[in-house]
Amino acid sequence: MDATEMALFAHASGWTDVYRSILYFERHQTPAPRRTVGWSGPRAIERYLAAETKGRLIQSLKSFLTSRSLAATDVFGRRHTIEALIARILRDVREQAEAKFGARISAAVVGRPVRFVGAESDEDNTFAEGRLREAFTLAGFEQVDFEFEPVAAAHFYESTLDHDELILIGDFGGGTSDFTLIRVGPQARLAAPADRLLGNAGVGLAGDAFDARIIQRLVSPALGAGTQLRSHDRLLPVPIAVYSKLERWHYLSLLKNRETLGQLERVRAQAEQPEKIQALIHLIAGDLGYQLHRAVQALKFELSSHEAARFQFHDGALALDAPVTRVEFEGWIAPELARVEACVDGLLESTGVTASDIDRVFLTGGTSFVPAVKRIFESRFGAARLQTGDEFTSVARGLAVSGAALS
Repeated sequence: MDATEMALFAHASGWTDVYRSILYFERHQTPAPRRTVGWSGPRAIERYLAAETKGRLIQSLKSFLTSRSLAATDVFGRRHTIEALIARILRDVREQAEAKFGARISAAVVGRPVRFVGAESDEDNTFAEGRLREAFTLAGFEQVDFEFEPVAAAHFYESTLDHDELILIGDFGGGTSDFTLIRVGPQARLAAPADRLLGNAGVGLAGDAFDARIIQRLVSPALGAGTQLRSHDRLLPVPIAVYSKLERWHYLSLLKNRETLGQLERVRAQAEQPEKIQALIHLIAGDLGYQLHRAVQALKFELSSHEAARFQFHDGALALDAPVTRVEFEGWIAPELARVEACVDGLLESTGVTASDIDRVFLTGGTSFVPAVKRIFESRFGAARLQTGDEFTSVARGLAVSGAALS
């Protein structure tokens, strides 16, 4: 029986048990001296949406953890390490949870993906985990234990059982898809961990990769991707580097800088279709990444329950409106779906487990709603063995179960 209690966080409409990893900073001129004020989570989103002149919005910071080239970023002239920015979010979560439960919190059981975004080796995963551990230390945590996120989801699922099962957990986050084969249940939990856990596997893509395909197909062309500029009587393609960053939420947050905007102004002056480059400048200078993210999420949500939907994004002179069918969308994300399939099949092969051996498949995370993702598991295990639930909190609840066991 699940006996965990979720911390609740205040926002404009009441309370939520989901704390988005978003930071928002504003530069205040008065009272003197000038100062930078920041918010995280629900308050950051509300403050950002209410601001007439946008400050600096940063999201998807965990996606940078494997990057050795990006150690820090400037916020209004002050350099912040990635670890310090993540620590700011963690510190706010800790302090609000302490207020909720009336107790000091100094230890944490932390979920981590089997394979971090961008990881190409075990060394990359170790490096990313080390940076995440440092962020927790900076946030005031004295003890940090890590647990694979799909294993945590298994602990949550196990808390609902009165019998033993061999289960496959599929945990679909924003940047990673992780899978675990594990024996769960009243008797299974008495066994040694090595006897329970048959194997883990992960691939560094999930919902964000699907989002990138939508940006690639619908947004970037409207903002000048694939167009040309004239230089010394020659037609050259518009530089594509900014568009590749536009497709990834964590990089989009960092595009608003003097160098990038200056380069785009020069491109606009030479562009064959300057209005499209101006629309791109408007998106970046206006720091509209969060609104774009919401529009993309709205399209995915509609396509999860309907065969067709419209992608709509409007801000000032920037107006995007395009019909999209589910079949089209699934064609766009076919390479990512194939990698997820290969990961699942590889886990079964490496553990010597057949599809018929598995009693239940538990899918969690927002991307598990995508019909094409569900079909991967229905085709292998049958719809009757699939189960979903608490898609956004099952990992957190499972980590709480792990923390109780450790204490």
